[in-house]
Amino acid sequence: MKAVVFDRIGLPTEVLYLADMPVPEIGPGEALVRMVAASINPGDFLFVQNLYPEPKKPRFPRQIAGNHGAGVIERAGPGVALPPGTLVAFSHEKTWAEYAAVPAEYLIPLPPDMPAEKAGQLMNPITAWDLVMECGVGAGQWLAVTAGYSTISTLVLQFARRRGIRTVAIVRRLRADLDLPGLGAEAVIDLSRPDLDLRAEVTAITGGTGLHGVVDNVGGPATGELIRSLGFGGRVVINGGMSEERFTLHNFDVLLNGVSIQPSVYRYFFGPPPPEDAALLREVIEAFARPEIRVPLGGVHPLADAERAIAESWARPGDGKRIFRM
Repeated sequence: MKAVVFDRIGLPTEVLYLADMPVPEIGPGEALVRMVAASINPGDFLFVQNLYPEPKKPRFPRQIAGNHGAGVIERAGPGVALPPGTLVAFSHEKTWAEYAAVPAEYLIPLPPDMPAEKAGQLMNPITAWDLVMECGVGAGQWLAVTAGYSTISTLVLQFARRRGIRTVAIVRRLRADLDLPGLGAEAVIDLSRPDLDLRAEVTAITGGTGLHGVVDNVGGPATGELIRSLGFGGRVVINGGMSEERFTLHNFDVLLNGVSIQPSVYRYFFGPPPPEDAALLREVIEAFARPEIRVPLGGVHPLADAERAIAESWARPGDGKRIFRM
């Protein structure tokens, strides 16, 4: 089978390459999944650079890359309840390949007609769903979302709209090809504007009430300004760090405004979905599968096009999610 692999730690554009690998063997409690689609995510590149904690560490030689994807069960080992032919998504390992051996507890069954481009990135709607819940913003209140054009952010905008939350999308520069108001943003702030006073803009948009929450995927000076734009008791949920810059705060920016700052880690980062999450997952999948929930894509690539897909994802992460389609 074809797979995207690497033999040493380094930048994704320098160490990843396409190779022939044996189809993995499965044991009891495992399923052989014929991959249909796998997303290319910033977290996949952190894994390649060995920046994740144990047990998310590469094992050489020829470590297969990729952590999230979807496929069809081709063969099920003893103890696997899902039958062959079932479309499943999973977050585990070695997804940038034509086949993957996956422990049954990681498999999430999907509707058989779910489009491959959605199925291959189920971790994104799960993350976006959690971010909307974790930010603590209620109907009629204001939520700012940075990296407004990213897949996670566009899903946050859409899920927030379903809950009556008013949103402000923060973008590095406006793009003509993606309609953020059509995805739920009531306002879009372009950080590239030379005359921009971010706090004044937020105050004007919110009618003086300020923000009630921030979902931040970027970091940098704008994050500090958004935190200072929160009303009393506001909450910041940090989900990523696309910027190499830092933000600065004074203790009183937090203390006197009752601000809370918390991280958000993908809920299945360290282990499989527990049985008690079954109802939640059904709710997320049902919402995500609806045709009105849109996921802007940066590109769909065969594995043979891995070099270009990885290079463009690495260089321009804001252009939309790229998917390997097997």
